[in-house]
Amino acid sequence: MKKLSRACFGMLLAAVAVPQAAHAQEEEDTSGITITGGATVVSDYRFRGFSQSNEEAAIQGTFTIAHDSGLYIGTWGSSIGFANGTEIDVYGGFAKEIAPGLTGDIGATVYLYPGANGATVVEPYVALTGTIGPASVKGGVAWAPGGQNSLGDNSAIYAYTDVGVAIPDTPIKLKGHFGYADSDSFLGGLDGNVIDYSVGVDFTWKALTLGVSYVNTDAPKTLGFKEAVGADGAVLFSLGAAF
Repeated sequence: MKKLSRACFGMLLAAVAVPQAAHAQEEEDTSGITITGGATVVSDYRFRGFSQSNEEAAIQGTFTIAHDSGLYIGTWGSSIGFANGTEIDVYGGFAKEIAPGLTGDIGATVYLYPGANGATVVEPYVALTGTIGPASVKGGVAWAPGGQNSLGDNSAIYAYTDVGVAIPDTPIKLKGHFGYADSDSFLGGLDGNVIDYSVGVDFTWKALTLGVSYVNTDAPKTLGFKEAVGADGAVLFSLGAAF
């Protein structure tokens, strides 16, 4: 479980129109329920700057059910390089526009590693999403309280900002990310504080999205620690499809 502990430190964060008959679609619209989902292949699954797939390719999928009231629930999964090779996240919350162009979101994510005893992590979160000129901006905080089996007495908090700018009349979207993790733990040279960041671009064609990004952290290089946990700089590729 040593590898899992490192991943837990890092923890401190499309539309699918399901084919249905016309009558069924009308019933879905009337109910105010929207179903979205997708699948993605990534060259390396990085979570808050740390590789969760031993710097190898991973397959991921997601499925979300949302209601017009703002309530939503969903799941996200990925192949990983520790535990029993699978991570499944279950999340739910409430998202609603609180001012023109500004949406608030509050909820929680449960990180599950099937077959790995005591590996579950529960992480509440809050976030705000809005626009600044041509840019969409999201900022949020996630908190993993101590006392959980996989965290022991340690707690962790993660604050982040994501920015995306779609270039008009093109399939191109520029994106950037900055995150800061603060943990009670001390792991392999980490002082409990790590910054992660990335910059990249997405190219969309119909239901497909090709992404290219550069990701890195300020994790210490002492004794090769940064490279050993997959927190070093790397260019990542992804190909996703919305259903």
